[in-house]
Amino acid sequence: MALKTKKDVLKLVKQHNIKFIKLWFTDVLGFQKGIAMTRRELEKAMEDGMGFDGSSIEGFARIEESDMVAMPDPTTFQLIPWRADEDGLSARMFCDVLKPNGKPFEGDPRYILKRNLKKAEDLGFTYYIGPELEYFYFENPKNTIILDRGGYFDLTPLDVAQDLRRETVIMLEKMGVEVEYSHHEVATSQHEIDLKYCDALTMADNVMTYRMVVKEVARQHGKYATFMPKPIYGINGSGMHVHQSLFKGAKNAFFSKTDKSHLSDTAKYFIAGILEHVNEMTAVTNQWVNSYKRLIPGYEAPVYICWAQMNRSALVRVPMYKPGKEKATRVEFRSPDPAANPYLAFSVMLRAGLEGIKKKYKLPRAAEDNIYRMTEKEREKSDIQSLPEDLYEAIKLTEKSKLVKEALGDKLFEYFIRNKYMEWDEYKAQVSKYEIDKYLPIL
Repeated sequence: MALKTKKDVLKLVKQHNIKFIKLWFTDVLGFQKGIAMTRRELEKAMEDGMGFDGSSIEGFARIEESDMVAMPDPTTFQLIPWRADEDGLSARMFCDVLKPNGKPFEGDPRYILKRNLKKAEDLGFTYYIGPELEYFYFENPKNTIILDRGGYFDLTPLDVAQDLRRETVIMLEKMGVEVEYSHHEVATSQHEIDLKYCDALTMADNVMTYRMVVKEVARQHGKYATFMPKPIYGINGSGMHVHQSLFKGAKNAFFSKTDKSHLSDTAKYFIAGILEHVNEMTAVTNQWVNSYKRLIPGYEAPVYICWAQMNRSALVRVPMYKPGKEKATRVEFRSPDPAANPYLAFSVMLRAGLEGIKKKYKLPRAAEDNIYRMTEKEREKSDIQSLPEDLYEAIKLTEKSKLVKEALGDKLFEYFIRNKYMEWDEYKAQVSKYEIDKYLPIL
C-alpha cells in the first residue's frame, strides 16, 4: 500500500465519516500519550501541528519550556476498530514532537530513533526488526489470577484466551500491523503474538499499537493484559526477543554464501557490538525494577553474555539458514522485555551493532553448551559474563556509557538516568511481603 499523504488522509476522513482523530506520541518511559480532536481541526493540525503543554509529560520539558507541538505523520493514519459506534469512526496518527520553532524536540523517543536510523542510512543500511512480545492475561489489574493452565503451543480447551488472541490479531491486521503467528507461551496464562518484520521506525510504531490493542481487547472482555516482565514468582517471565537484520538495498547485509554459518563479516561485527555493549544498554532494554526478576537463571531468560546458533540459552541466537531464504538471515537478541520503550530500545541496539561494524569487533567463539548447566568456573574459563543483576547495577553501567549517551542524546539521556535512580530509590525503601513473611515472625 502506498504511503499516505495529507491529501489522502483528508480524503479518507471524509470517505469514512470519521468524527475524531487521535494524535499518538510516546513519553520517555514508553507510555502512550494522545490528543483527540474533531475532523474540522484536522487540516490545520496537519499543517501546523497541535500545541500541548509538555511540562506534565515524563521527561518532556521543564515548566519554563513547556510549549510543545504534536506534528501528525500522515503515513501512520489508521482507523481505530474498537472506536466504531453511533458517534462515528475514530482514527489515529503517530506524531513527531516539535518545539514551537518547528525543530525536533530532543526528548521525543520517535525522533531519537529517526536520528539513529539516519546513522545507519549514512552507511548504506536499512535496519529491519521483527519482535516477539510475550504477555499475560489476568482476571483484573489488582491480582494475578490466571485465565488458563495451558502450556507452550497448547490448543486444548484449557487455553480459554485463544479467542482473545484471535480477536487481537484481527484488530491488528485491520490497523495495518502484519502478524506472522500467535500461540500460547510456556507459562500459564502467557501468550505471544509475533509481528512480521519491517523497518525499525514502522515496527516501533507497531509495537506501541500492539500493546494498546492487546490491552484494549482484554478490557472489552472484562479481563486484563499485562506486559510486566515478571508478574508471578516461580514461572517464566515475559520477554521481547528481537530479530534484527541490516539490508543494503534489496540484499541482506547479514548473509554470506561462503561462511559455514552463512553470516557475513557485517553480521559478525554487529553481533560482537551487541555483546560488547549489552551491559551498558540493559537499563534501556530492561528499564524497570521488575525487569531483573525475569533475568535470572532457570526460567529461559538469557542471563549470560554469549552467542550461538542452536543454543536458546544464549543472549544472541542466530536462527539456522534455510536454502533460498537469504533475506531471512538475522540475529535474535533475547534479553529485552516487552515493557521497554521500543524507540529507545531499538536505538541502542542499532548503535551497539553499528559500533561493532565501525570498529570491526572480533566475534567470540559461539557457545554450544547449555550455559545454565555450566558451573561458574566453566563460565569463567569460557569468558562468559553475566547481565546486570538489578536495575541499580544497570543504571550505573549506563550512566558511564558514551555509546548510550550518544544514542539517546544529552537531554533524554540525562532525564532517563535521573528517572531510573528515582525508581530505584523508591523501590529499595519498600518493605516487601517476602520480608514480612520471613522476618516478622522471628525478629
